[in-house]
Amino acid sequence: MPTRNLPNSPRLEHLKNQAKTLLKQVRAEDPEAVALAAEFYPVSTLADAQVAIARSYGFASWPRLVHHLELVDRYSRSPHEAPSSSNPIEEFLKLATLHYGQDDPARQLAARELRDEVALSNIYTQVVAGEVEAVRASLADEPSLAKREGGPFRWEPLLYLTYSRLPVPTEAPLEIAKLLLANGADPNAGYLWSGMPSPFTALTGAFGRGEGDQPPHQNRLELARVLLEAGADANDSQTMYNCGPGCPPPYDDDHLALLLEFGLGKGDGGPWHERMTTAHPTPRQLLEDELVFASSQGLLHRVELMLAQGIDPDARGTEHPGFCGHRAYELAAVAGYTEVAELLEAAGAAPLDDVHELYAAALRGESVAADPELAARAVRRNPFVPIRAAEMGRTEAMAPLQELGFDLSVLAMNTPLHQAAFHGHLDTVKKLIELGADPSIEDPSYHSTPRGWAEHNHQQAVVDYLDSLKG
Repeated sequence: MPTRNLPNSPRLEHLKNQAKTLLKQVRAEDPEAVALAAEFYPVSTLADAQVAIARSYGFASWPRLVHHLELVDRYSRSPHEAPSSSNPIEEFLKLATLHYGQDDPARQLAARELRDEVALSNIYTQVVAGEVEAVRASLADEPSLAKREGGPFRWEPLLYLTYSRLPVPTEAPLEIAKLLLANGADPNAGYLWSGMPSPFTALTGAFGRGEGDQPPHQNRLELARVLLEAGADANDSQTMYNCGPGCPPPYDDDHLALLLEFGLGKGDGGPWHERMTTAHPTPRQLLEDELVFASSQGLLHRVELMLAQGIDPDARGTEHPGFCGHRAYELAAVAGYTEVAELLEAAGAAPLDDVHELYAAALRGESVAADPELAARAVRRNPFVPIRAAEMGRTEAMAPLQELGFDLSVLAMNTPLHQAAFHGHLDTVKKLIELGADPSIEDPSYHSTPRGWAEHNHQQAVVDYLDSLKG
């Protein structure tokens, strides 16, 4: 089993250097290097070190790892980095489509202003503009257009269709999708966003959401059904993320019901799992991850859906770092989602250990006079508990957590104060400040303070409070 995941946009030269370093360290009898070699492959030459490095990432051999890098390079796209263009055709396609980088409604409004000028220019503008008859004529003249990459993002027409957010007549996208598929378009068409291992497929585009909570396609479920009926694999990892951990509430289960109907959690994972191998979750892992996520959010119906598929209530899926290795039952019970916890318990989930009992008591607001050794273990196991408590607005948990030794300014992708500010939990923000949380810390991704997060999510009461602290 791999001990680590490849970085996004992995580079062969970087991995070659890792192998050279491993060989030097083994020869110098570095304990960590020797242990890695003992686990994956005995190292005495550079070729041996390359095998060990490949296996540590889950690949059976160095050539298989190299092949994986070639596939990543082939399918990698960065649509959010495409520069502005003086070409109105290119600019229309960029403005009208969702690309998960600075997406906002103003872009679609700008695209509408260009529509009449460029709608019939080529197969890509035709599908985005909903020009059914023009698409039909273009494909009649040249059927291969249905799967030809082009436009500003080097996408196939089906991707421009499913990622388009330009309003068009209701039935147009469905008719165009059927025309493209009938002429050879790949229902599993997709790309790797900046080389990340989770493919952004045509299905992903139809369902939308994800970071920034982007809107779905206007024909969300109907278009997804057309793709699935044509052979799109239902084990779509990015859709599962975008409609789960990757977006804020509210949550609905329509996408899950449809994907389950077409085999989510079953089969071999389809062409993208074959391409990405260990870098991509198995069908079963997708369901296990969903169970963990749904339990963490108290989504009773989703938990019921996952358990109905025979998922082990104690399964950990891909062990996404966002859940810090906790089981579904632990997450539900600690957060106080009683119905979910009882359902998981009835399904056979193992009981809480002493650390999780301590977490649960703290989140209930109980002042816990814990054994110092137990408190230290609790902090070591998951120092980020205050972030989750702040996200849920558990004001009463902050003092007990601090008493146990938790750092209320702990920084992961954000701090507890960032989460409380973003979600508008003013009382929690005030309590954190009272207990010494630092409002000046910037998150590592957007370099923004908690005030910036509150402003971004239109939490004016929090903004005003944080501003008042400067006086």
